[in-house]
Amino acid sequence: MNRITSLFGIEYPVIAGGMAWCSGWRLAAAVSNAGGLGLIGAGSMTPELLREHIEKCQAGTNKPFGVNVPLMKPGVEDMMNIIADMGVKVVFTSAGSPKKWTGWLKSRGIIVVHVVSSSKFAKKCEDAGVDAVVAEGFEAGGHNGREETTTMCLIPAVRKATSLPLIAAGGIGNGPSMLAAYALGAEGVQIGTRFALTEESSASEAYKNFCLNLEEGDTMLILKKLSPTRMAKNPYRELLDKAEADGATAEQLLEIIGAGRNRMGIFEGDLVNGEVEIGQNASQFRGKGIQKVAEVMAEILEEYQEAKKRLCSV
Repeated sequence: MNRITSLFGIEYPVIAGGMAWCSGWRLAAAVSNAGGLGLIGAGSMTPELLREHIEKCQAGTNKPFGVNVPLMKPGVEDMMNIIADMGVKVVFTSAGSPKKWTGWLKSRGIIVVHVVSSSKFAKKCEDAGVDAVVAEGFEAGGHNGREETTTMCLIPAVRKATSLPLIAAGGIGNGPSMLAAYALGAEGVQIGTRFALTEESSASEAYKNFCLNLEEGDTMLILKKLSPTRMAKNPYRELLDKAEADGATAEQLLEIIGAGRNRMGIFEGDLVNGEVEIGQNASQFRGKGIQKVAEVMAEILEEYQEAKKRLCSV
């Protein structure tokens, strides 16, 4: 037991990232049933769809689970009311200031965790009264902080800046990386990429197979003029790469992007025109195939123990 397992009432300090188009109720329930904390990703949901996923998750597990809510998403107020009305006990917030909703959620008995990309924002989270922070390095897939700080540099900086329970994220997907996060000062890990590619993830099979065949260096952080985003190399990203190299303005980039590109790439499996958001560590799982969550969790925990023994021997 540590502060993370005690806070959430879970067996292992492993949290599944609340990823848009991947983290539906099946993935959340599977991770919770395996002893971690599953999160429903509200970023790709309407309030009505979120209600449906919460209901199904409550039916699919009797273990703790939570919801990840990007605070800049339209309809946040409706989502928060649904979360509170349906008795969800854990909310992870991101992409916005924790001040606006932390007090409201905590007054309703909800545990609040906020995702940060710098020690400066971790300190602001402590001031806002959150219960824990996720420090996410720029290795992570999807939208990232502008600081481009790696997980190995970020975790000790955040640990020094705040006494809050600390969850490490970004590039973590196996036992050795979990152990490394603890050595740097984390008390839990949030895993995105590895769980996004499991059988229970709501992402398309085409997306999963594509990402499970990526090689080292096949992902890149782009769109720095807008919102830094890590995605895999495909024709759509090559189009953006060329536009940025040619000096496209933020407005021109927005015109190219249009709407729904991440849905196309992740959920619909359009690997030509869609945005394939995935973490830098995807290449570590090349050739593994699509695994069940329970298998992945068991593998991570076994690797962790093996890495711990190996570390002690040296």
